[in-house]
Amino acid sequence: MKRKIIEINEALCNGCGECVIGCAEGALQIIDGKAKVVKEQFCDGFGDCIGTCPTGALKIIEREAEAYDIDATREHVLNTGGDEAIKRFDDANAEHDAKEEAAKPKTGGCPGMQVRFGNNDKKPGTKHQALETPVSGQVIKSDLDQWPIQLHLVQPSAPFFDGKELVILSTCAPVASPDVHWRYVRGRSLVVACPKLDKTEGYVEKLAGIMAQNNIPKVIVVRMSVPCCGGLSMMAQQAHAASGRSDLIVEEVTIGLDGELMKTERIAG
Repeated sequence: MKRKIIEINEALCNGCGECVIGCAEGALQIIDGKAKVVKEQFCDGFGDCIGTCPTGALKIIEREAEAYDIDATREHVLNTGGDEAIKRFDDANAEHDAKEEAAKPKTGGCPGMQVRFGNNDKKPGTKHQALETPVSGQVIKSDLDQWPIQLHLVQPSAPFFDGKELVILSTCAPVASPDVHWRYVRGRSLVVACPKLDKTEGYVEKLAGIMAQNNIPKVIVVRMSVPCCGGLSMMAQQAHAASGRSDLIVEEVTIGLDGELMKTERIAG
């Protein structure tokens, strides 16, 4: 099998034996004045011995080698070093297990950061054909009729806000759902924001200004289903309260990670 294992540069090895002391598995010995791997099955490939070598003669490589056998190694350590060596061996293995666990991809944390694949019928790793135009051959025009759209850049007094419903759109939503343009952007004013990655200082005040200074009949928050996107709805609610527009209705639209419309509910007004 191909795996990680220690390699010794005999030209650099001075036979000091520090690596033998550093190897809790007893995989190394000094033979004819040079460090040698006595059995490949005793070397776990973690390289604890490397840090003890004063000449840099040791390194970890990946090559075909006999599999590491923890049971055989433990018996070898017990036979050659006794109880004290076994305790050191067990401690080293516990440390190695902890390092391996720490290196594994985490499935916890923010759901929005978890790797996933879509609901198409292609398996991960297969190639998808990119289309420059829709299958019908018709070029789809954008329903966006304003600029800028990023919340940092818009001004509350911008003329495109007045008299239109306002959509507060999460950055990911128009990518996740192909329906966002015709369903939510068309005929409305728009701001785009990400509560997780944007510097959101001043967002509530700016949204409140947009609501207060313009004849906006309704606000629609279009967010993703991941928890961090809830910050967008919270900012909209706070802005609504600060705007003094008790007549203004704020709706929240939640889009799933597969682009489906999950729910619509009134969250203010």
